[in-house]
Amino acid sequence: MKLIKALIVIMPWPIKRWLLTKLFGYKLHKSARIGLAWVYPGHLEMEEKSIIHHFTVVIHLDLVRIGYDSSIGRNNWVTGMSTKSDSEYFKGQADRKAELIMGKYSHFTKGHHVDCTNSIIVGDFVTIAGYQSQFLTHSINIYKNIQDSAPIIIGDYTFVGTNVVVLGGSKLPAYSVLGAKSLLNKAYTEEWKLYAGVPAKPVSDISKDAKYFYRKDGFVY
Repeated sequence: MKLIKALIVIMPWPIKRWLLTKLFGYKLHKSARIGLAWVYPGHLEMEEKSIIHHFTVVIHLDLVRIGYDSSIGRNNWVTGMSTKSDSEYFKGQADRKAELIMGKYSHFTKGHHVDCTNSIIVGDFVTIAGYQSQFLTHSINIYKNIQDSAPIIIGDYTFVGTNVVVLGGSKLPAYSVLGAKSLLNKAYTEEWKLYAGVPAKPVSDISKDAKYFYRKDGFVY
């Protein structure tokens, strides 16, 4: 099977799409695209105009769903631990979902590490900018001495700066910004805020005149 997967990676897109649909049951819009990338989650859904770019790895997840005109850029590592795994890790978390869900017009840029041991939900019109950010849904619970995990939620119309760390259980509210090199480690609810620092906290308001938050298209010129 690994040889078949490797051959699929280098196929032209029309053939690749047909094989991924027939052999793996993926749902891939004809206008979606996957480059030279190792993309084999349990199930994959890509809506119209969605893209996974070259040299990205997507493995060990139950589900990846990429919305309209959304993308995962080059050199991203998207992994986790499937709930169908035989591993003893996370057996106590019956409601855990190993998934990445992206809304419409949302984008991961290049070179990020996305750990979907638990779910990561990315809303509409989101930019995961820059390089080398880490989204980590799992860790060791030192009090219970177990591997533990929690979801991450990134709200609609948010901007995530370069080289951040986002931990399980965190939420970045809609209409907000996470500053570069910040550590987000809790769930916030206040919108129209700049969150920044280690750990991140609301440091200033964002004007409701900011045009980024009223986009009707995903592309920022």
